[in-house]
Amino acid sequence: MKQSLFVSEIALYDIANAAGVAADLSHIETRPTVTGHTGPDELKKALEGSKVVLIPAGVPRKPGMTRDDLFSKNASVVADLARACAKHCPEAMICVITNPVNSTVPIAAEMLKKEGVYDPKRLFGVTTLDITRTNTFIASAKGLDVSKVTCPVICGHSGNTIIPVISQCNPAVSFPLEIREEITARIQNAGTEVVNAKAGAGSATLAMAYAGARFANSLLHAMKGQANIVECAFVECDVADTEFFACPVLLGPNGVEKVYGIGNLIEYEISLLKKALPELRKNIERGKKFASSY
Repeated sequence: MKQSLFVSEIALYDIANAAGVAADLSHIETRPTVTGHTGPDELKKALEGSKVVLIPAGVPRKPGMTRDDLFSKNASVVADLARACAKHCPEAMICVITNPVNSTVPIAAEMLKKEGVYDPKRLFGVTTLDITRTNTFIASAKGLDVSKVTCPVICGHSGNTIIPVISQCNPAVSFPLEIREEITARIQNAGTEVVNAKAGAGSATLAMAYAGARFANSLLHAMKGQANIVECAFVECDVADTEFFACPVLLGPNGVEKVYGIGNLIEYEISLLKKALPELRKNIERGKKFASSY
């Protein structure tokens, strides 16, 4: 984000050591100024005047953990930050990265509703890492230039709710069912692959930072009026009889301009979606239930 031409100021917030990271980041010779804010007493100052808020806060995964295992740790983190956004930057675009996204985005929505400032067009669950992984794995399997590969990923952002729609890949690709299943499984378990490779030292950070920055930059371009900016995101929408769903959306100056939905699926993808929807609905309801009593 420090390299973005559309950013004038970056305000970093954390419960510890934000000033140190801010000092380090501020030495990069690009336009945005950087400030660091540590602890609840400085949260207001960090948020006031913000046009875009990225929320990557929370506990990372460790070996043996799923994204859903993070719920008890991260639910309150997102609830508190969403409430603070409602008070100090109610019109900001809010991009939730904190897992489990299937539940934390509904939590944020409910907290914003409580404060009377909820705008579904301005709340996003960032699922971009699923797309970058899908593009990478498809390109590798087919020997393609990954920068030329684009494949949507729908439904949700954990386990079997991550559904790569390989039939809609551009350029078009074809795989035997066995290979398609292998690629799909690898995409769905890519986060675990990284957690295990790091042997307890953390979860995906570099790829997630790239994916978060990619989504934020796309949003900034759209906010500045650039046309035809499309990204997949987990948003409130009327798709597949769920309250929230990940799919391609058209971004604009006011956030979500259009939800493209599912599109045409092949039989294999339809079967994945049918299996995933009950889990997705359960995740959403869990988030809403938490927020209602928080």
